[in-house]
Amino acid sequence: SHLATCLRMKPNRNKMRGLYTTAKADAEAECNLLRKTRDKIAEIKSLLEERRIVAKIPGLYNDSKPPRKTMRRGVLMTLLQRSAMTLPLWIRKPGDKPPPLCGAIPASGDYVARPGDKVAAPVKAVDGDDQGILAEVVSYSHATNKYEVDDIDEEGKERHTLSQNRVIPLPQWKANPETDVEALFQKEQLVLALYPQTICFYCALIHVPPQRPQDDYSVLSEDTFYADSYPPPLNVAQRHPLILYEVEKVPFLPSLLNVFILLDFVKCF
Repeated sequence: SHLATCLRMKPNRNKMRGLYTTAKADAEAECNLLRKTRDKIAEIKSLLEERRIVAKIPGLYNDSKPPRKTMRRGVLMTLLQRSAMTLPLWIRKPGDKPPPLCGAIPASGDYVARPGDKVAAPVKAVDGDDQGILAEVVSYSHATNKYEVDDIDEEGKERHTLSQNRVIPLPQWKANPETDVEALFQKEQLVLALYPQTICFYCALIHVPPQRPQDDYSVLSEDTFYADSYPPPLNVAQRHPLILYEVEKVPFLPSLLNVFILLDFVKCF
């Protein structure tokens, strides 16, 4: 009777194995389709950015057209938040590692940012020091290894020419904390972070890394408004913290940099 039972179960086992194989193949096909869709969306966004940049180059269009209205600061801040929220999530295949510009992973040494890409760039502040701001790539010259970048704040309407090693590209992929924790900044790591509701980068310490793909970083940053106390942690989207590498090699450091005070912040939370 035991043999008969085994013989009856064998067809069911083969059927289950076949269903499992089919389901696995369907899931892999769906994943591949989603990846292709994600890449196509990124390609479309890149083309739209390039067209927008070309439209800003003087002389390409009829000068009789009325000038484009300057974007208001509130609208700009909303667009930056939306851009950070919609940054595509890197979804790895089995055995893959997160690529450059995914989360905390910096660009490769020979990387050249494309027109429309967002970067951190140094400009002269009022006090004469270099201040890191959010800028947009207009062009890159392979002959001089220099970028032309525009201040993202259209009220400034300033264009800067900067060497390649003075420009830090922003991440192009969001890292998944559940699968790619190595692509995230870790607690107490020193970074440049975009201060909320501004286009300026400030030195900060990671207080709490993201726990889920949709989470922000919690960072600690010096703030002169809190002269007698420590400011509360700030939330910064995954796209806007940038690694400092070695402090002496950073092309620009915000005037508020005080590593020792920032380290004291950590002890208070």
